Amino acid sequence: MEFEVAFDLDPIVLYEESEPDEERNKSYQIGSLIKKARKQAGLTQEELAMRSGTTKNYISRIENNKSDVEIGTLIKIIEIGLGKQMEINIH
Repeated sequence: MEFEVAFDLDPIVLYEESEPDEERNKSYQIGSLIKKARKQAGLTQEELAMRSGTTKNYISRIENNKSDVEIGTLIKIIEIGLGKQMEINIH
């Protein structure tokens, strides 16, 4: 049997054709918060990346809101890399 699905898109095509929602990203400010905390801790992007098990390039992309970050990776960056505690509030 074959089924037709109206929006059967390859995830890669969907990603390549999508655009970031800049207004929504501004409301989160995760990149800005990480950058500020990293600088307060006196760490370079490379040092933070090494501590949290990521790469300098990835830290840079997060800080500049050019990449999404999974919650597990965010926890590693904040709690292991920065030595801070992460709390999520839903309003």
